[in-house]
Amino acid sequence: MATASSSVFIYKGVDKKGAKVQGEMSGASTALVKTQLRKQGIITRSVRKKPKSLFGGGGKPITPMDISIFTRQMATMMKAGVPLVQSFEIVAEGVDNPNLRDLIMGIHSEVASGTSFALALSSKPQYFDELFCNLVESGEQSGALETMLDRVATYKEKTEALKAKIKKAMNYPIAVLCIALVVTGILLVKVVPQFASTFSSFGAELPAFTLFYLGISDFVIEWWLIILLGIGISVASLKEAIKRSPAFADQMDAVLLKLPVVGDIIYHSVLARFSRTLATTFSAGVPLIDALESVAGAAGNAVYKKAILSVRDEVATGIALNASLRKTGVFPSMLLQMTAIGEESGALDEMLDKVAGFYEDAVDNMVDGMTALLEPIIMSILGVVIGSLMIAMYLPIFQLGAVV
Repeated sequence: MATASSSVFIYKGVDKKGAKVQGEMSGASTALVKTQLRKQGIITRSVRKKPKSLFGGGGKPITPMDISIFTRQMATMMKAGVPLVQSFEIVAEGVDNPNLRDLIMGIHSEVASGTSFALALSSKPQYFDELFCNLVESGEQSGALETMLDRVATYKEKTEALKAKIKKAMNYPIAVLCIALVVTGILLVKVVPQFASTFSSFGAELPAFTLFYLGISDFVIEWWLIILLGIGISVASLKEAIKRSPAFADQMDAVLLKLPVVGDIIYHSVLARFSRTLATTFSAGVPLIDALESVAGAAGNAVYKKAILSVRDEVATGIALNASLRKTGVFPSMLLQMTAIGEESGALDEMLDKVAGFYEDAVDNMVDGMTALLEPIIMSILGVVIGSLMIAMYLPIFQLGAVV
């Protein structure tokens, strides 16, 4: 996919051997595309902008997992001795998503025209963050790009796996609760009114329990549109407030850490992300202060971002990393001890890598445990809500039978 300032062009021409070639290339204009092709030894016969689909069907969006797979494939190609430019072509050929293929070929075109790999990636910040670009740049400067790509691929795979576990932990209870709300709403709107019309012919006083649910049913039927709009506006307002107000977003991050069960999962995932990112950047030869800067941006939680930036400032004054981490009061003793051992032995990246693995396993176990715990709890809640509603509807019938 081209960036916002560039388009995809279809070209036809001949190469240095006189063979006919054709393909696609991203560029800001026709002239720039022709220039890039000329540098590659291709004499163009025609260059035209690729028409957009009539129905806007440009393929699937590019996901972080797509970027992770692309990175792993590039690392594999380069470790096998395939040149960088040719690696792009091989990887692009095996991609089904046209958007991802265009993105890869756009990077290929920039690198083929003399742009560094890291600079080509930095022109697409929506897919490659600053940490990713910095690690690739470090690999290019050290002459070990294939090794660095392997580390970046491992980092992306671990990070995306961790995100998937968190989503798994959140999505299950949310999905079940949404289904419960829908079922309850249908019962209140469609089923309860049928019982109400039956009860009106009894001519007897209804139980308070039944009147309670009849009242809820009448309220939902009369105000259902307002209720749905209120829920939608509340959710949209919350998202907008988090997006527009950094202070509110920071408060939400702090609140999430204090939630039961979910807070523990977020806490361990932040520690895993901190350890994994710092281990990757430090092993790449990035200076510790710069590495902490990158780690703060990748922390994923405002409380820990603030703490890591404080650690960076103290490390810059000469204080040891483990002592700086300890002063924040938000890192566990196990991480602190492993960091101290790593600093003393000169194997900080290895120690942090082990810590990251420990917390990633902890998140995995906690997600499984939470799912197993929530399943009977949610089922019990559903049983109570729907069961009590059914009891309320049948209670007058039971009482009528007792009188007869």
